[in-house]
Amino acid sequence: MARLMRVSRRAVLVAAVVAVVALVAGVAVALLVPDRAGAPAGAPPDVSAAPTEAAATPSPSPGANVAGPLDILIVGLDTRVSVPDWQPHADAVMVLHVDEGLTSGYLYSLPRDLLVDVPAFPAAGFGGGRLKLTEAMSRGSRRPGGNRPDAAQGFELLEKAVLRYTGLRRFDAGAALTFAGLSRLTDAVGGIEVTVDQRVVSQHRRPDGKMRTLRAGGGGYLGPQMVYEPGRRRMVGWQAIDYARQRYTAGGDYTRQRHQRQIIAALLAKAAADGIPASPERLADVLAALRETVLFEGGRNTAVDYAYALRNLTPQALTLVSLPGASVIRNGGYRGEQLKPAGTAFLKAAAAGDGAAHLRANPGLRHG
Repeated sequence: MARLMRVSRRAVLVAAVVAVVALVAGVAVALLVPDRAGAPAGAPPDVSAAPTEAAATPSPSPGANVAGPLDILIVGLDTRVSVPDWQPHADAVMVLHVDEGLTSGYLYSLPRDLLVDVPAFPAAGFGGGRLKLTEAMSRGSRRPGGNRPDAAQGFELLEKAVLRYTGLRRFDAGAALTFAGLSRLTDAVGGIEVTVDQRVVSQHRRPDGKMRTLRAGGGGYLGPQMVYEPGRRRMVGWQAIDYARQRYTAGGDYTRQRHQRQIIAALLAKAAADGIPASPERLADVLAALRETVLFEGGRNTAVDYAYALRNLTPQALTLVSLPGASVIRNGGYRGEQLKPAGTAFLKAAAAGDGAAHLRANPGLRHG
């Protein structure tokens, strides 16, 4: 994947399948980077002076150049916009694999605290080392000289770390997503239906959706808590992001990863039921209310190209994969997470192009 480009606040907002499929703990707002004289990259050339015959030639459908198989990196960012110069962290890391026919695939998560070897990155003055995966984003975002952190630069280092760990050769596209827009996107599609699989008590929200009061001096929150009871539940925007964020519950971060994948499946199901992926115009309409600057890179193809090319990827054809892991404790202290052999075996198979076959042979990995 080409280097993820910086996105300006005047960038043109477009719809993307990443917005519907690749929702982690944030919003998939895909933007095109301005290119010539303010026109969005990938926009058609000015044909006002072209011959009539050329103008009459039908243009190819969106996504005509998108060919499978695909691997797409999806990152949920904790940007803490309220904290000056906060270095963005990768709060959720997912890989979406789409098979050759672009009609089926699988989605798996990597723990945010996964211990990985992060390569040296001169742009950030980083010499490399063994870190938690979430830290690759923050270390890579540093700009020598005291300038504000650069999320696009951080994403570049995170991508390198994920490729090194998983053994994948490259990513065809990638999106860095923020928390805030998930609420807007969920509301834009009219809410979603989620099967809550265990009781989840929110650390952050009250039952009315308002934020709980931060305890003086830190150390938690005060006040009544929103509770998500097991069963089929309809969620509006703030509930979707709140449910997807909770990790102080039974199963910890592995439960949170599962819930994030459930939110993705629910958004995809709602979009499919409403016919959104099949219509570039409706995709654009759904995201028209979103104004966050988020990062998207798809090589020669735009976000709309990916959206339309993956319009036949249904929820039923998307396998949600859980990779088992465990905490690393050294000298009595928590150091991070590591995948168990079943998880690393899957990554090895996926890197060799045999991920789907591996899942068929190991059905225990196939669940949300």
